[in-house]
Amino acid sequence: MTLKLLLALFVLTLVGVGFYHTYKPLPPGISHSGDALPLSDAALLVDATLHHNDGSETRDHEIFDEILRLISQARSFVLVDMFLFSSGPEDLEHRHLSEQLTEALINRKAEQPGLEIVVISDPLNTLYGGSVSPWFQALRQSGISVTETNLQPLRDSNPAWSAIWRLCCQWFGNDSEGGWLPNALGSQPVTIRSYLALPNFKANHRKILVADEGEKLRALVTSANPHDGSSRHSNIAISFTGPAVADVLKSEQAVLTMSGQSNPMLDRLISEANTRQTTGQHAAGMIAVKTESAILDSALQMIAEAQSGSGLDLAFFYLSHREIVTALLDAHERGANVRVLLDANNEAFGHQKSGIPNRQVALELHKAGIPVRWCNTFGEQCHSKLLILRQLDSQAQLLLGSANFTRRNLDDLNLETDVWISVPSDSAVATKAVGFFEQQWQSGPGGDPVMSLPYEHWADDSMLRYWRYRFMEATGLSTF
Repeated sequence: MTLKLLLALFVLTLVGVGFYHTYKPLPPGISHSGDALPLSDAALLVDATLHHNDGSETRDHEIFDEILRLISQARSFVLVDMFLFSSGPEDLEHRHLSEQLTEALINRKAEQPGLEIVVISDPLNTLYGGSVSPWFQALRQSGISVTETNLQPLRDSNPAWSAIWRLCCQWFGNDSEGGWLPNALGSQPVTIRSYLALPNFKANHRKILVADEGEKLRALVTSANPHDGSSRHSNIAISFTGPAVADVLKSEQAVLTMSGQSNPMLDRLISEANTRQTTGQHAAGMIAVKTESAILDSALQMIAEAQSGSGLDLAFFYLSHREIVTALLDAHERGANVRVLLDANNEAFGHQKSGIPNRQVALELHKAGIPVRWCNTFGEQCHSKLLILRQLDSQAQLLLGSANFTRRNLDDLNLETDVWISVPSDSAVATKAVGFFEQQWQSGPGGDPVMSLPYEHWADDSMLRYWRYRFMEATGLSTF
């Protein structure tokens, strides 16, 4: 009887811990929904890898060139928050982004000793404390602050495991000595505690830069990581000045606070930002900074506004969120021209994948009559996260940044940063975004380069895998 009682108490405790950490209050400043503010000096940046019929490829990559340029001219302040900040597979075909970013920050700090540099990243880069990042070490030795985000205050995306982990394992911490297991991200062995933390499936998935540029602050929000193995991916970014930069800083201040850190200069910049950014600026549209579930709200609002004759284009690495899928089906029924360009989820850094979740969502959309195409990839990923709404009134709305359209990315589980933008359809930002999508959509087999493939190429009619996706999405037992 005593054993049964103890077992019942344990199960109740487990359920209680899982329930609380699934629905607990968010840390202050998380899930930020910024107001629509004037958009100034905006520039859209794209990365695309083009595959030619002779087997060669061309890389049109702009994002990290601009990131490195902004760092090289900064005089007072740089803030970098990037998810993957690691070397990845040793491959000469990859651009060494992690090394280039590290060297750029260290060199600029040496040139401008008074430059305040704040680096924030995800603990995955050290396998949750089980290894040492050479890039983080080099930055810290140069006097640059590096914060590995404390993810524990966030809600649990995989409560079936996280409840167990919180009871049994989190108390032991982790360190970079005494490891004996292979390291998936490097060569240094790691402890079993690293792999026990991994199935929590939560992350600081943001990808942003803020730097001073003359008398202004400029922000860059992107889907790209400084990860060598990701350097051939297609990605998108927006760079801008104006009062919305203050919202980016506020959202990053919340991450530092959640991680037990503070930065007086960041606090001062936030208080000064509105007056500093607006003087002499010409607004070319509107922009709003959105993080976490505020991104879902913006996406659903955009899709709801798509009426008969509107154009609604999506280019995504992962598309699986049930509210988004339902909204797309409804928009199609209303007569909106919906087009969906997806990564086939067939490969990641040399490892074969099952195609879940994109092929299963594509099956659903295809059956409803929504056109779907696949990015034509050879080892790299179609890593963009871009939603475009083109209205009949000559206005365009964009939503872009770090967030995939999945439960983990949109339901206050990961840390994410996107921006919503409203601009004239003939503006440079809208024209380039639409061109980025159209180039991939229209460049199919028979042309050169071949950037996308018809739905049939990666179609998967398996209902077993479809319901596997639905189960994984609903329970959190997945990496998407």
